Amino acid sequence: MLNNLRRHRRLMQIAACIAALLLGLRLWPHSPLRAAVASSTAIYAKNGELLRLALAADEQYRLWVPLSEIDPRLAEAVQLYEDRWFYWHPGVNPVALGRAVATTYGGGGRQGASTISMQLARRLYGIQSQNVGGKFRQLAAALWLEARYSKREILEAYLNLAPYGGNIEGVGAASLIYFHKRAQHLTLPEVLALAVIPQNPRKRGGMSRAKDGAEQERYLARQRLAAIWLAQHPEARKYQADLASRTPLYATASLPFLAPHASDTLLRSKGGGEIWSSIDLPLQSTVERILTQFVANHRGVGVNNAAAMLIDRSSGEVRAVVGSANYFDRAIDGQVNGTQAKRSPGSTLKPFIYGLALDQGLLHPLSILKDAPTSFGPFSPENFDGRFVGPIAAQDALVRSRNIPAVALAAKLSQPNLYQFLQQAGVTRLASEKHYGLALALGGGELTMEELARLYLMLANRGVLRPLSYEKQQADPHAENKRLLSDEAAFITLQMLQANPRPDSGEPAAPAVAWKTGTSWGFRDAWTAGVFGRYVMVVWVGNFDSSGNPAFIGVQTAAPLFFKIVDSLRAQRLDPGQPPQALPANVTRVEVCRASGDLPNPLCQDRAQTWFIPGKSPIKISNLHRAVRIDNHSGKATCDDGPNSHSEIFEFWPTDMQRLFREAGMPRRQPPAQPDCGKAEQGQDSGDGPQIVSPNSGATYTMQLSKMTPIALRANATAAHDILFWFANGGLIGKAKAADSLGWLPGTPGRYQLRAIDQQGRADVREVEVEFVP
Repeated sequence: MLNNLRRHRRLMQIAACIAALLLGLRLWPHSPLRAAVASSTAIYAKNGELLRLALAADEQYRLWVPLSEIDPRLAEAVQLYEDRWFYWHPGVNPVALGRAVATTYGGGGRQGASTISMQLARRLYGIQSQNVGGKFRQLAAALWLEARYSKREILEAYLNLAPYGGNIEGVGAASLIYFHKRAQHLTLPEVLALAVIPQNPRKRGGMSRAKDGAEQERYLARQRLAAIWLAQHPEARKYQADLASRTPLYATASLPFLAPHASDTLLRSKGGGEIWSSIDLPLQSTVERILTQFVANHRGVGVNNAAAMLIDRSSGEVRAVVGSANYFDRAIDGQVNGTQAKRSPGSTLKPFIYGLALDQGLLHPLSILKDAPTSFGPFSPENFDGRFVGPIAAQDALVRSRNIPAVALAAKLSQPNLYQFLQQAGVTRLASEKHYGLALALGGGELTMEELARLYLMLANRGVLRPLSYEKQQADPHAENKRLLSDEAAFITLQMLQANPRPDSGEPAAPAVAWKTGTSWGFRDAWTAGVFGRYVMVVWVGNFDSSGNPAFIGVQTAAPLFFKIVDSLRAQRLDPGQPPQALPANVTRVEVCRASGDLPNPLCQDRAQTWFIPGKSPIKISNLHRAVRIDNHSGKATCDDGPNSHSEIFEFWPTDMQRLFREAGMPRRQPPAQPDCGKAEQGQDSGDGPQIVSPNSGATYTMQLSKMTPIALRANATAAHDILFWFANGGLIGKAKAADSLGWLPGTPGRYQLRAIDQQGRADVREVEVEFVP
C-alpha cells in the first residue's frame, strides 16, 4: 500500500515536471508559424472582388489566412478526413500509429498514420518521411510543435500550408484560384472538395495534367467525405443534390489581373497578405473602357497613350487608376504608371493662383484684369492664341486660360506665393524658386498626376489638403489635414471653374462640372482636371518619351476624354452626385458694374452679381463711367450747364486698354478733351494720374553687355495724347505720349527709381533692379 502511494506520488511529480516543461516551452518566446514561410499578396477591390493574386517570394501561391477567416466547416471537414482525434492526441496518435505498423508489416497494404501535426512538421521542416529514420524525425518534430504551439495555431498553419497541386499551397490561395472566392465564402460542396485534395494533390488538384481523371478522383473522394459529413450533420441532407453534382475547378490562368497599375502600386508599398484596395471595379472598368476607346479612335492624329485617375472627394480614396492606355503594350511602355510620372502641368495650376488671389484680397470673380502685352523683368509671356483681349473679368480670364492675367496675379501673391503654396501642398522634387520665376504659373515646374489630383481634391474639400489613399479605409479623426485655402476662396474658385463651357456644346455642364485644361510647352502634355458630383478626376494625353504632338492640346484632346468619362459614369448611375455642402459662412453676393468690376456708380447701367468675401475682397466705387457736358453746336466738351449743352456718359479707359480695343477691332468711343472748368482752383482733381504698367515694380532686369536691349517704359493716362515725362533716380530720361512707350538704356547696373509725371504734376513711381552680364 505504502509502495503504491510512493509510486503514485512519483508519477504525479513526473507528470508535474512534464507539465511544467510543456508550459515553459509554450510560454518561451517563439516566432509565429506564419513567419516561417513567405506569403502571396491578394489585392481586392473595394467591394471584395479579387484584382490580383501575386506569387510569394518562393514562386508559390500561398496566401496565409487567419483561422477566424476560414469557413469553420472547412476546418472541421479537414479534421474528419485527415485526423479525427486532432484535439485529443499530443501530436502523434499511438492507436493509429500502431494500426498502421501492424497493417504495413503484417503483410497488408501500406497505411498512413500521419496526424495533422505530423503533416505540418513534414512541410515546415522539409522532412522526407518515406523511411524509418525520416518517420522518427517527423514524430519528434510533431511533438516539438505540439509542445510550443496551441492546437489552433497548428491547425491554422496546416490549413495554410497543405498542398493543393502544383505551386498552390493552403486554403487561402486554393479557394481564390479554384473557386474565385475567399476561404470564408465557400459553399458546402466546395468545402468538401478542398478538404480532400491535400491527401493526394497530384491526382485530385486542379493542376493535374489528367483533368478528367483528377475530377473523377476528386469527386469520388468528396463523396466519401460527404457520407461522413452527413452522418455527423444530418441537417446538411438538404444539400445532397448539390453534393451529388461535380464541382469543377478554375485554373491559375483564369486568375484576374485587374487595375494593374493600382495593383502594382500596392504591391510595392505592402508586404504579403490581403490588401483591401479602394478601387471600385465598375468605375475602374468604365474609365479603362472609355480611355482605351478614345485612344483607338484618335490614333489617326498621333494619340497613342493616356492616363486617368478618379478619386472620391469625400474620403480621398482612389476609385480608378489607368496608368497607360494598354498595360501590355511595350511600344508605349504600357507598364509605366503615368499617374506617378513628373510632367509639366500647363495651365492646370491657374485655379490655385486665383484661389490665392481671392484669399489675399486681390480680386473677386468679376474684378477686371488686364490682358495686355506685359514684361515681367526678362519674362514676357504670351497667350496661347498669340492675342490680347484687353480688359477681362477674372472669371473669364481663368476660364479662357489667359496667360498674362495669371502671371500678373502670380507676381502679386505673397505669403504664400505659388511656389510656397506648392511646397505646402507637398509637391516633391521642386527646383529652387528662382529657377522657375513667374513661369511656374504657366506650368514651368513638374508635378505628378497624383499631386495634381490632390490639389483639386483640396479645392473639392473647401481648401483642406488630405492624402490620397489606394486602400479602403475608415475615416481617421486624427489624420493630419492641412488648410491651404480658406473655405470661401476654395468655394468661389470652384464656382468660377463651373462657368467653363463644355468643349462639345459650348455651354456649362449640367449637372455642374468645375474643370480646367492644361497644355505643356512643345505640346508634350494635354491635361484636364476637375471636380464633378462625388469625384475628382484628372486625365492626361501624351507620350511617355515626352515627344510633342500638335494634337496634344488640353481643350481639344484631354477635355473630350474627360467629358466622355463623366457622361458615361452619369449614364450608368455610377455618380451618386455631389455630397451636401453648406454655403461658406463668410461669402455673399454683391452687385458690381460689369465693365469695371467695382461697385456701380449711378451712371453704370450694365450690372452683374458676383461672389464676394466681406472684409477681404477689394471694394471701391467704379469711376469708369463719367458724365461729360457736350456743347450742342460744336460737339465738344464744355463747362456750360445751360440749355445749349447736354450730358453724355463716356467710359474713361486707360490708354493701354484703349490701344488694345483698337487693335482688337473694337475701338471705344474716346472721351473728348476736358476743359479745366476751374476745378484745379477749387482743389478738385481734373482726372486720373499716370499709372506705370512697365516695368513691373521690384523686377530685376538682366542685360547683356554685348546686346543691350532697351527697357520699355509705359504708363496709362486718361487721354492717349497726354505727355508723360520719365525720370530715373531724379534724372530726366525723356518724354512720350501716354499712347507710346519710351525705350531706356541704363548706364550702369544698380537699383533705379523710375517716375512718370504728367503735365499736371501727377506722378507714379516704380523701383527696379538692373544687372549687367557679359
